[in-house]
Amino acid sequence: MDWVVAIIGLAAGVSLGIGIAWLRGRGQTSEGVLREAERTLARAELEAKEKALTYREAEKAALEARRIDLQATEERLTQREATLEQRTANLSQREQLLETRENEAAVLRAGADQLTEQARSELEEIAQFDSQAAKAALLERVEDEARREAMVVVRELELKAREEADRRGRRILTTAIQRLAAEVTSDSTVSVVPLPSDDMKGRIIGRDGRNIKAFEAVTGVDLVVDDTPEAVAISTFDPVRREVARVALQNLVVDGRIHPASIEEAHVKAQSEVEQSVRDAGEWALLDVGVSRLHVELVTLLGRLKYRTSYGQNVLSHSVEAAHIAGMLAAELGIDPAEAKRAALLHDLGKAVSHEVGGSHALVGAEIARRFEESPAVVHAIEAHHNEVEPRTLLAVITQAADAVSASRPGARRETLESYVRRLEQIEEMAASFDGVDRVFAMQAGRDVRVVVDPGKISDLEAGDLARRIAKRIETGLQYPGQIQVTVIRELRTTAFAR
Repeated sequence: MDWVVAIIGLAAGVSLGIGIAWLRGRGQTSEGVLREAERTLARAELEAKEKALTYREAEKAALEARRIDLQATEERLTQREATLEQRTANLSQREQLLETRENEAAVLRAGADQLTEQARSELEEIAQFDSQAAKAALLERVEDEARREAMVVVRELELKAREEADRRGRRILTTAIQRLAAEVTSDSTVSVVPLPSDDMKGRIIGRDGRNIKAFEAVTGVDLVVDDTPEAVAISTFDPVRREVARVALQNLVVDGRIHPASIEEAHVKAQSEVEQSVRDAGEWALLDVGVSRLHVELVTLLGRLKYRTSYGQNVLSHSVEAAHIAGMLAAELGIDPAEAKRAALLHDLGKAVSHEVGGSHALVGAEIARRFEESPAVVHAIEAHHNEVEPRTLLAVITQAADAVSASRPGARRETLESYVRRLEQIEEMAASFDGVDRVFAMQAGRDVRVVVDPGKISDLEAGDLARRIAKRIETGLQYPGQIQVTVIRELRTTAFAR
Protein backbone atom coordinates (compact mmCIF):
# COMPACT_ATOMS: atom_id res chain seq x y z
CA MET A 1 0.00 0.00 0.00
CA ASP A 2 2.94 2.45 0.68
CA TRP A 3 4.20 2.31 -2.84
CA VAL A 4 0.67 2.91 -4.18
CA VAL A 5 0.31 6.05 -2.02
CA ALA A 6 3.78 7.24 -3.00
CA ILE A 7 3.02 6.78 -6.65
CA ILE A 8 -0.27 8.67 -6.26
CA GLY A 9 1.53 11.56 -4.42
CA LEU A 10 4.32 11.62 -6.99
CA ALA A 11 1.81 11.74 -9.81
CA ALA A 12 0.01 14.63 -8.14
CA GLY A 13 3.29 16.53 -7.62
CA VAL A 14 4.34 15.90 -11.18
CA SER A 15 1.01 17.12 -12.47
CA LEU A 16 1.19 20.22 -10.26
CA GLY A 17 4.80 20.90 -11.33
CA ILE A 18 3.87 20.60 -14.98
CA GLY A 19 1.06 23.06 -14.44
CA ILE A 20 3.35 25.58 -12.73
CA ALA A 21 5.91 25.24 -15.50
CA TRP A 22 3.24 25.80 -18.11
CA LEU A 23 2.04 28.93 -16.30
CA ARG A 24 5.62 30.30 -16.14
CA GLY A 25 6.04 29.64 -19.82
CA ARG A 26 3.09 31.73 -20.68
CA GLY A 27 4.32 34.53 -18.50
CA GLN A 28 0.83 35.38 -17.50
CA THR A 29 1.04 34.32 -13.83
CA SER A 30 2.31 36.47 -10.97
CA GLU A 31 4.88 35.42 -8.46
CA GLY A 32 2.25 35.15 -5.72
CA VAL A 33 0.31 32.66 -7.60
CA LEU A 34 3.38 30.58 -8.24
CA ARG A 35 4.44 30.62 -4.65
CA GLU A 36 0.90 29.61 -3.66
CA ALA A 37 1.07 26.72 -6.10
CA GLU A 38 4.39 25.61 -4.72
CA ARG A 39 2.98 25.69 -1.22
CA THR A 40 0.04 23.66 -2.36
CA LEU A 41 2.45 21.22 -3.95
CA ALA A 42 4.42 20.97 -0.71
CA ARG A 43 1.25 20.39 1.32
CA ALA A 44 0.18 17.68 -1.10
CA GLU A 45 3.54 15.97 -0.78
CA LEU A 46 3.31 16.20 3.00
CA GLU A 47 -0.22 14.77 3.05
CA ALA A 48 0.88 11.99 0.75
CA LYS A 49 3.75 11.11 3.05
CA GLU A 50 1.43 11.18 6.10
CA LYS A 51 -1.05 8.91 4.38
CA ALA A 52 1.73 6.57 3.36
CA LEU A 53 2.95 6.50 6.94
CA THR A 54 -0.60 5.84 8.15
CA TYR A 55 -1.04 3.01 5.70
CA ARG A 56 2.32 1.56 6.71
CA GLU A 57 1.35 1.49 10.36
CA ALA A 58 -2.00 -0.13 9.57
CA GLU A 59 -0.24 -2.75 7.52
CA LYS A 60 2.15 -3.47 10.37
CA ALA A 61 -0.78 -3.85 12.78
CA ALA A 62 -2.53 -6.28 10.41
CA LEU A 63 0.64 -8.28 10.01
CA GLU A 64 1.07 -8.41 13.78
CA ALA A 65 -2.51 -9.62 14.24
CA ARG A 66 -2.02 -12.30 11.62
CA ARG A 67 1.19 -13.39 13.28
CA ILE A 68 -0.63 -13.70 16.59
CA ASP A 69 -3.38 -15.78 14.96
CA LEU A 70 -0.81 -18.02 13.38
CA GLN A 71 0.88 -18.53 16.72
CA ALA A 72 -2.46 -19.44 18.34
CA THR A 73 -3.24 -21.88 15.55
CA GLU A 74 0.19 -23.42 15.91
CA GLU A 75 -0.29 -23.80 19.65
CA ARG A 76 -3.68 -25.51 19.07
CA LEU A 77 -2.16 -27.86 16.54
CA THR A 78 0.62 -28.68 18.92
CA GLN A 79 -1.88 -29.37 21.69
CA ARG A 80 -3.97 -31.60 19.39
CA GLU A 81 -0.92 -33.57 18.36
CA ALA A 82 -0.14 -34.12 22.00
CA THR A 83 -3.70 -35.31 22.62
CA LEU A 84 -3.52 -37.73 19.70
CA GLU A 85 -0.23 -39.10 20.92
CA GLN A 86 -1.78 -39.60 24.36
CA ARG A 87 -4.74 -41.43 22.85
CA THR A 88 -2.48 -43.59 20.75
CA ALA A 89 -0.56 -44.52 23.85
CA ASN A 90 -3.81 -45.38 25.67
CA LEU A 91 -4.98 -47.57 22.79
CA SER A 92 -1.70 -49.42 22.78
CA GLN A 93 -2.08 -50.06 26.49
CA ARG A 94 -5.63 -51.34 25.98
CA GLU A 95 -4.55 -53.66 23.19
CA GLN A 96 -1.86 -55.09 25.40
CA LEU A 97 -4.39 -55.51 28.21
CA LEU A 98 -6.88 -57.27 25.89
CA GLU A 99 -4.22 -59.62 24.60
CA THR A 100 -3.28 -60.45 28.16
CA ARG A 101 -6.89 -61.14 29.11
CA GLU A 102 -7.49 -63.25 26.00
CA ASN A 103 -4.50 -65.37 26.85
CA GLU A 104 -5.78 -65.77 30.40
CA ALA A 105 -9.28 -66.69 29.10
CA ALA A 106 -7.83 -69.27 26.71
CA VAL A 107 -5.92 -70.80 29.58
CA LEU A 108 -9.11 -70.85 31.71
CA ARG A 109 -11.16 -72.43 28.90
CA ALA A 110 -8.60 -75.10 28.37
CA GLY A 111 -8.61 -75.81 32.09
CA ALA A 112 -12.43 -75.87 32.20
CA ASP A 113 -12.62 -78.25 29.22
CA GLN A 114 -10.12 -80.49 30.86
CA LEU A 115 -12.05 -80.44 34.13
CA THR A 116 -15.35 -81.08 32.28
CA GLU A 117 -13.91 -84.02 30.39
CA GLN A 118 -12.40 -85.37 33.57
CA ALA A 119 -15.74 -85.00 35.40
CA ARG A 120 -17.58 -86.67 32.52
CA SER A 121 -15.18 -89.56 32.52
CA GLU A 122 -15.56 -89.95 36.26
CA LEU A 123 -19.37 -89.85 35.97
CA GLU A 124 -19.34 -92.41 33.19
CA GLU A 125 -17.11 -94.67 35.25
CA ILE A 126 -19.40 -94.30 38.27
CA ALA A 127 -22.69 -94.73 36.31
CA GLN A 128 -21.32 -97.22 33.74
CA PHE A 129 -23.16 -95.07 31.12
CA ASP A 130 -21.34 -93.38 28.24
CA SER A 131 -22.38 -90.07 26.68
CA GLN A 132 -23.67 -91.65 23.47
CA ALA A 133 -25.99 -93.96 25.38
CA ALA A 134 -27.15 -91.03 27.52
CA LYS A 135 -27.83 -88.99 24.41
CA ALA A 136 -29.76 -91.88 22.86
CA ALA A 137 -31.80 -92.32 26.04
CA LEU A 138 -32.53 -88.61 26.17
CA LEU A 139 -33.58 -88.56 22.52
CA GLU A 140 -35.80 -91.57 23.08
CA ARG A 141 -37.48 -89.92 26.04
CA VAL A 142 -37.96 -86.68 24.11
CA GLU A 143 -39.35 -88.65 21.18
CA ASP A 144 -41.82 -90.46 23.45
CA GLU A 145 -42.96 -87.19 24.97
CA ALA A 146 -43.31 -85.60 21.53
CA ARG A 147 -45.27 -88.60 20.27
CA ARG A 148 -47.55 -88.45 23.29
CA GLU A 149 -48.15 -84.72 22.82
CA ALA A 150 -48.74 -85.27 19.10
CA MET A 151 -51.26 -88.01 19.85
CA VAL A 152 -53.07 -85.68 22.25
CA VAL A 153 -53.20 -82.94 19.61
CA VAL A 154 -54.29 -85.39 16.90
CA ARG A 155 -57.00 -86.75 19.18
CA GLU A 156 -58.34 -83.28 19.93
CA LEU A 157 -58.27 -82.27 16.27
CA GLU A 158 -59.86 -85.55 15.25
CA LEU A 159 -62.67 -85.11 17.79
CA LYS A 160 -63.35 -81.57 16.62
CA ALA A 161 -63.21 -82.55 12.95
CA ARG A 162 -65.41 -85.57 13.56
CA GLU A 163 -67.99 -83.52 15.44
CA GLU A 164 -68.09 -80.89 12.70
CA ALA A 165 -68.15 -83.50 9.91
CA ASP A 166 -70.87 -85.50 11.67
CA ARG A 167 -72.95 -82.40 12.19
CA ARG A 168 -72.70 -81.17 8.60
CA GLY A 169 -72.89 -84.64 7.07
CA ARG A 170 -75.93 -85.54 9.19
CA ARG A 171 -77.68 -82.37 8.10
CA ILE A 172 -76.91 -82.86 4.40
CA LEU A 173 -77.78 -86.58 4.33
CA THR A 174 -80.93 -86.06 6.37
CA THR A 175 -82.08 -83.34 4.03
CA ALA A 176 -81.39 -85.50 0.98
CA ILE A 177 -83.07 -88.62 2.41
CA GLN A 178 -86.14 -86.74 3.61
CA ARG A 179 -86.66 -85.34 0.12
CA LEU A 180 -86.66 -88.85 -1.39
CA ALA A 181 -89.53 -91.27 -0.90
CA ALA A 182 -88.83 -94.46 -2.88
CA GLU A 183 -90.65 -97.73 -2.55
CA VAL A 184 -88.82 -100.80 -1.28
CA THR A 185 -88.42 -103.45 -3.96
CA SER A 186 -87.18 -106.99 -3.50
CA ASP A 187 -86.75 -109.35 -6.45
CA SER A 188 -85.55 -112.90 -6.68
CA THR A 189 -83.00 -114.47 -8.95
CA VAL A 190 -85.49 -117.24 -9.80
CA SER A 191 -88.61 -116.41 -11.81
CA VAL A 192 -91.82 -118.30 -11.01
CA VAL A 193 -94.47 -118.72 -13.69
CA PRO A 194 -97.99 -119.45 -12.38
CA LEU A 195 -100.00 -122.15 -14.11
CA PRO A 196 -103.78 -122.45 -14.41
CA SER A 197 -103.59 -126.06 -13.18
CA ASP A 198 -101.14 -128.84 -12.45
CA ASP A 199 -102.17 -130.55 -15.70
CA MET A 200 -100.24 -127.88 -17.55
CA LYS A 201 -96.98 -129.26 -16.10
CA GLY A 202 -97.39 -132.44 -18.12
CA ARG A 203 -97.96 -130.48 -21.32
CA ILE A 204 -94.85 -128.38 -20.56
CA ILE A 205 -92.78 -131.52 -20.05
CA GLY A 206 -94.18 -133.22 -23.14
CA ARG A 207 -93.84 -136.80 -24.25
CA ASP A 208 -90.54 -138.20 -22.97
CA GLY A 209 -89.57 -134.67 -21.92
CA ARG A 210 -89.47 -133.42 -25.50
CA ASN A 211 -91.05 -130.02 -24.80
CA ILE A 212 -89.03 -129.16 -21.73
CA LYS A 213 -85.79 -130.14 -23.49
CA ALA A 214 -86.68 -128.00 -26.49
CA PHE A 215 -87.63 -125.08 -24.23
CA GLU A 216 -84.34 -125.28 -22.31
CA ALA A 217 -82.33 -125.62 -25.54
CA VAL A 218 -83.99 -122.63 -27.18
CA THR A 219 -84.07 -120.26 -24.19
CA GLY A 220 -80.84 -121.38 -22.46
CA VAL A 221 -82.43 -121.62 -18.99
CA ASP A 222 -83.21 -124.33 -16.49
CA LEU A 223 -86.91 -125.08 -16.17
CA VAL A 224 -87.67 -126.49 -12.73
CA VAL A 225 -90.87 -128.51 -12.54
CA ASP A 226 -91.32 -129.76 -8.99
CA ASP A 227 -94.09 -130.39 -6.48
CA THR A 228 -94.91 -126.69 -6.12
CA PRO A 229 -98.61 -126.50 -6.89
CA GLU A 230 -99.64 -124.64 -10.05
CA ALA A 231 -96.20 -123.11 -10.66
CA VAL A 232 -92.89 -123.81 -12.37
CA ALA A 233 -89.57 -122.02 -11.82
CA ILE A 234 -87.08 -120.64 -14.32
CA SER A 235 -83.45 -120.37 -13.21
CA THR A 236 -80.39 -118.90 -14.92
CA PHE A 237 -77.55 -116.54 -14.14
CA ASP A 238 -78.56 -114.14 -16.96
CA PRO A 239 -81.51 -112.01 -15.76
CA VAL A 240 -82.47 -110.88 -19.28
CA ARG A 241 -82.44 -114.44 -20.57
CA ARG A 242 -84.55 -115.48 -17.59
CA GLU A 243 -87.07 -112.75 -18.37
CA VAL A 244 -87.26 -113.80 -22.04
CA ALA A 245 -87.91 -117.38 -20.98
CA ARG A 246 -90.57 -116.25 -18.48
CA VAL A 247 -92.44 -114.19 -21.09
CA ALA A 248 -92.20 -117.01 -23.62
CA LEU A 249 -93.54 -119.58 -21.15
CA GLN A 250 -96.39 -117.30 -20.12
CA ASN A 251 -97.37 -116.84 -23.76
CA LEU A 252 -97.22 -120.60 -24.33
CA VAL A 253 -99.41 -121.26 -21.29
CA VAL A 254 -101.95 -118.69 -22.47
CA ASP A 255 -101.95 -120.11 -26.03
CA GLY A 256 -102.17 -123.70 -24.81
CA ARG A 257 -100.26 -125.09 -27.81
CA ILE A 258 -96.87 -126.29 -26.53
CA HIS A 259 -94.52 -128.06 -28.95
CA PRO A 260 -90.97 -127.36 -30.26
CA ALA A 261 -92.13 -125.16 -33.14
CA SER A 262 -94.41 -123.01 -30.99
CA ILE A 263 -91.65 -122.75 -28.40
CA GLU A 264 -89.30 -121.21 -31.00
CA GLU A 265 -91.97 -118.77 -32.15
CA ALA A 266 -92.81 -117.77 -28.59
CA HIS A 267 -89.10 -117.28 -27.83
CA VAL A 268 -88.60 -114.94 -30.81
CA LYS A 269 -91.66 -112.91 -29.83
CA ALA A 270 -90.59 -112.78 -26.19
CA GLN A 271 -87.13 -111.57 -27.21
CA SER A 272 -88.69 -108.68 -29.11
CA GLU A 273 -90.94 -107.81 -26.17
CA VAL A 274 -88.09 -107.90 -23.65
CA GLU A 275 -85.80 -105.82 -25.85
CA GLN A 276 -88.51 -103.20 -26.14
CA SER A 277 -89.06 -103.42 -22.38
CA VAL A 278 -85.32 -102.90 -21.83
CA ARG A 279 -85.28 -99.79 -24.01
CA ASP A 280 -88.41 -98.47 -22.32
CA ALA A 281 -86.89 -99.06 -18.89
CA GLY A 282 -83.71 -97.20 -19.85
CA GLU A 283 -85.65 -94.27 -21.28
CA TRP A 284 -87.91 -94.21 -18.22
CA ALA A 285 -84.84 -94.02 -15.99
CA LEU A 286 -83.43 -91.10 -18.00
CA LEU A 287 -86.76 -89.30 -17.88
CA ASP A 288 -87.16 -89.90 -14.16
CA VAL A 289 -83.68 -88.65 -13.30
CA GLY A 290 -83.60 -85.85 -15.88
CA VAL A 291 -80.50 -86.97 -17.78
CA SER A 292 -80.35 -86.27 -21.51
CA ARG A 293 -78.04 -86.96 -24.46
CA LEU A 294 -77.04 -90.50 -23.48
CA HIS A 295 -75.72 -92.93 -26.08
CA VAL A 296 -78.33 -95.42 -27.26
CA GLU A 297 -76.15 -98.39 -26.26
CA LEU A 298 -75.81 -96.99 -22.76
CA VAL A 299 -79.60 -96.58 -22.61
CA THR A 300 -79.99 -100.26 -23.54
CA LEU A 301 -77.44 -101.41 -20.97
CA LEU A 302 -79.11 -99.23 -18.38
CA GLY A 303 -82.49 -100.82 -19.17
CA ARG A 304 -81.01 -104.30 -18.72
CA LEU A 305 -80.44 -103.43 -15.05
CA LYS A 306 -84.22 -103.72 -14.63
CA TYR A 307 -83.74 -107.49 -14.57
CA ARG A 308 -80.64 -107.44 -12.35
CA THR A 309 -80.79 -107.58 -8.55
CA SER A 310 -78.16 -107.07 -5.88
CA TYR A 311 -78.91 -108.58 -2.47
CA GLY A 312 -82.56 -108.56 -3.50
CA GLN A 313 -82.54 -104.89 -4.56
CA ASN A 314 -83.44 -104.03 -8.14
CA VAL A 315 -80.31 -102.45 -9.63
CA LEU A 316 -82.14 -100.05 -11.97
CA SER A 317 -84.33 -98.75 -9.15
CA HIS A 318 -81.22 -98.50 -6.99
CA SER A 319 -79.42 -96.50 -9.71
CA VAL A 320 -82.34 -94.10 -10.14
CA GLU A 321 -82.64 -93.67 -6.38
CA ALA A 322 -78.88 -93.08 -6.05
CA ALA A 323 -79.07 -90.49 -8.87
CA HIS A 324 -81.75 -88.54 -7.02
CA ILE A 325 -79.74 -88.67 -3.79
CA ALA A 326 -76.56 -87.59 -5.59
CA GLY A 327 -78.36 -84.64 -7.16
CA MET A 328 -79.66 -83.48 -3.79
CA LEU A 329 -76.25 -83.91 -2.14
CA ALA A 330 -74.60 -81.95 -4.95
CA ALA A 331 -77.16 -79.16 -4.58
CA GLU A 332 -76.49 -79.02 -0.83
CA LEU A 333 -72.74 -78.79 -1.47
CA GLY A 334 -73.09 -76.14 -4.17
CA ILE A 335 -71.92 -78.08 -7.25
CA ASP A 336 -73.64 -79.02 -10.52
CA PRO A 337 -76.39 -81.59 -9.76
CA ALA A 338 -76.68 -82.71 -13.41
CA GLU A 339 -73.23 -84.29 -13.54
CA ALA A 340 -73.73 -85.90 -10.11
CA LYS A 341 -77.02 -87.45 -11.26
CA ARG A 342 -75.38 -88.75 -14.45
CA ALA A 343 -72.51 -90.39 -12.56
CA ALA A 344 -74.79 -91.98 -9.95
CA LEU A 345 -77.21 -93.25 -12.60
CA LEU A 346 -74.39 -94.99 -14.49
CA HIS A 347 -72.34 -96.15 -11.50
CA ASP A 348 -73.63 -99.77 -11.64
CA LEU A 349 -73.60 -99.98 -15.45
CA GLY A 350 -71.06 -102.82 -15.31
CA LYS A 351 -73.60 -105.11 -13.62
CA ALA A 352 -75.52 -105.29 -16.89
CA VAL A 353 -72.65 -107.32 -18.41
CA SER A 354 -71.04 -108.74 -15.27
CA HIS A 355 -72.12 -112.26 -16.25
CA GLU A 356 -70.43 -111.82 -19.64
CA VAL A 357 -67.27 -109.89 -18.74
CA GLY A 358 -64.98 -110.78 -15.86
CA GLY A 359 -63.68 -108.29 -13.32
CA SER A 360 -65.11 -105.71 -10.97
CA HIS A 361 -68.38 -104.21 -12.19
CA ALA A 362 -67.07 -100.73 -11.29
CA LEU A 363 -64.06 -101.03 -13.58
CA VAL A 364 -66.10 -102.73 -16.31
CA GLY A 365 -68.73 -99.98 -16.14
CA ALA A 366 -66.07 -97.28 -16.27
CA GLU A 367 -64.54 -98.87 -19.37
CA ILE A 368 -67.94 -99.01 -21.07
CA ALA A 369 -68.64 -95.36 -20.21
CA ARG A 370 -65.20 -94.37 -21.49
CA ARG A 371 -65.81 -96.27 -24.73
CA PHE A 372 -69.01 -94.29 -25.32
CA GLU A 373 -67.23 -90.98 -24.65
CA GLU A 374 -68.57 -90.09 -21.24
CA SER A 375 -66.70 -87.27 -19.47
CA PRO A 376 -63.54 -88.19 -17.47
CA ALA A 377 -65.18 -87.00 -14.25
CA VAL A 378 -68.13 -89.37 -14.71
CA VAL A 379 -65.83 -92.26 -15.68
CA HIS A 380 -63.71 -91.69 -12.57
CA ALA A 381 -66.79 -91.56 -10.34
CA ILE A 382 -67.95 -94.92 -11.76
CA GLU A 383 -64.61 -96.68 -11.29
CA ALA A 384 -64.08 -95.26 -7.79
CA HIS A 385 -67.48 -95.90 -6.20
CA HIS A 386 -66.21 -99.14 -4.59
CA ASN A 387 -62.64 -97.87 -3.98
CA GLU A 388 -61.04 -100.01 -6.68
CA VAL A 389 -59.59 -96.63 -7.63
CA GLU A 390 -58.86 -93.98 -5.01
CA PRO A 391 -61.50 -91.19 -5.25
CA ARG A 392 -59.85 -87.96 -6.39
CA THR A 393 -62.85 -85.70 -7.01
CA LEU A 394 -65.84 -84.47 -5.05
CA LEU A 395 -68.11 -86.02 -7.69
CA ALA A 396 -66.65 -89.47 -6.94
CA VAL A 397 -67.23 -89.01 -3.20
CA ILE A 398 -70.83 -87.90 -3.78
CA THR A 399 -71.41 -90.98 -5.96
CA GLN A 400 -70.03 -93.21 -3.19
CA ALA A 401 -72.27 -91.56 -0.59
CA ALA A 402 -75.39 -91.81 -2.78
CA ASP A 403 -74.70 -95.49 -3.49
CA ALA A 404 -74.21 -96.22 0.21
CA VAL A 405 -77.36 -94.33 1.27
CA SER A 406 -79.51 -96.11 -1.30
CA ALA A 407 -78.08 -99.54 -0.48
CA SER A 408 -78.07 -99.25 3.30
CA ARG A 409 -81.52 -97.88 3.99
CA PRO A 410 -83.79 -100.34 5.86
CA GLY A 411 -85.39 -102.94 3.64
CA ALA A 412 -83.43 -102.07 0.53
CA ARG A 413 -81.29 -105.20 0.47
CA ARG A 414 -81.16 -108.62 2.01
CA GLU A 415 -78.35 -111.09 2.50
CA THR A 416 -78.34 -114.81 2.86
CA LEU A 417 -77.73 -116.15 6.34
CA GLU A 418 -74.50 -117.80 5.27
CA SER A 419 -72.91 -114.65 3.82
CA TYR A 420 -74.21 -112.62 6.77
CA VAL A 421 -72.62 -114.93 9.35
CA ARG A 422 -69.38 -115.17 7.35
CA ARG A 423 -69.09 -111.39 7.18
CA LEU A 424 -69.58 -111.05 10.95
CA GLU A 425 -66.93 -113.72 11.56
CA GLN A 426 -64.47 -111.93 9.27
CA ILE A 427 -65.04 -108.64 11.06
CA GLU A 428 -64.39 -110.21 14.47
CA GLU A 429 -61.29 -112.05 13.20
CA MET A 430 -59.82 -108.87 11.72
CA ALA A 431 -60.33 -106.91 14.92
CA ALA A 432 -59.02 -109.74 17.14
CA SER A 433 -55.78 -109.99 15.10
CA PHE A 434 -54.38 -106.78 16.65
CA ASP A 435 -52.08 -106.95 19.65
CA GLY A 436 -53.70 -106.01 22.95
CA VAL A 437 -57.26 -106.93 21.89
CA ASP A 438 -59.05 -109.07 24.47
CA ARG A 439 -62.55 -109.60 23.03
CA VAL A 440 -64.50 -108.49 19.95
CA PHE A 441 -68.27 -108.24 19.52
CA ALA A 442 -69.92 -107.53 16.14
CA MET A 443 -73.32 -105.95 16.86
CA GLN A 444 -76.23 -104.45 14.92
CA ALA A 445 -75.79 -106.71 11.90
CA GLY A 446 -72.08 -105.94 11.78
CA ARG A 447 -72.46 -102.16 11.62
CA ASP A 448 -71.19 -101.67 15.19
CA VAL A 449 -67.99 -103.42 16.34
CA ARG A 450 -67.10 -103.29 20.04
CA VAL A 451 -63.44 -104.07 20.79
CA VAL A 452 -62.43 -104.71 24.42
CA VAL A 453 -58.68 -104.26 24.99
CA ASP A 454 -56.26 -105.16 27.76
CA PRO A 455 -55.68 -101.94 29.80
CA GLY A 456 -52.18 -103.09 30.66
CA LYS A 457 -51.13 -103.15 27.00
CA ILE A 458 -53.22 -100.35 25.47
CA SER A 459 -53.26 -96.81 26.89
CA ASP A 460 -56.04 -94.26 26.46
CA LEU A 461 -54.19 -92.50 23.65
CA GLU A 462 -53.29 -95.77 21.94
CA ALA A 463 -56.96 -96.78 22.01
CA GLY A 464 -57.85 -94.09 19.48
CA ASP A 465 -55.02 -95.16 17.20
CA LEU A 466 -56.10 -98.80 17.50
CA ALA A 467 -59.68 -97.90 16.51
CA ARG A 468 -58.41 -96.15 13.38
CA ARG A 469 -56.19 -99.09 12.42
CA ILE A 470 -59.01 -101.62 12.90
CA ALA A 471 -61.39 -99.49 10.83
CA LYS A 472 -58.75 -99.21 8.09
CA ARG A 473 -58.23 -102.99 8.09
CA ILE A 474 -61.99 -103.65 7.78
CA GLU A 475 -62.33 -100.98 5.10
CA THR A 476 -59.62 -102.52 2.91
CA GLY A 477 -60.43 -106.16 3.62
CA LEU A 478 -64.22 -106.36 3.29
CA GLN A 479 -66.98 -105.31 0.90
CA TYR A 480 -70.08 -104.08 2.76
CA PRO A 481 -72.89 -101.56 2.27
CA GLY A 482 -72.98 -98.43 4.39
CA GLN A 483 -70.43 -97.92 7.14
CA ILE A 484 -69.12 -99.82 10.17
CA GLN A 485 -68.49 -98.08 13.49
CA VAL A 486 -65.51 -99.37 15.50
CA THR A 487 -65.52 -98.66 19.26
CA VAL A 488 -62.49 -99.52 21.41
CA ILE A 489 -63.32 -100.06 25.10
CA ARG A 490 -60.56 -99.80 27.69
CA GLU A 491 -61.61 -100.43 31.29
CA LEU A 492 -59.37 -101.05 34.28
CA ARG A 493 -60.97 -102.96 37.16
CA THR A 494 -59.29 -103.68 40.47
CA THR A 495 -60.88 -106.10 42.95
CA ALA A 496 -59.98 -106.73 46.59
CA PHE A 497 -61.60 -108.99 49.19
CA ALA A 498 -62.08 -108.17 52.87
CA ARG A 499 -62.05 -111.23 55.12
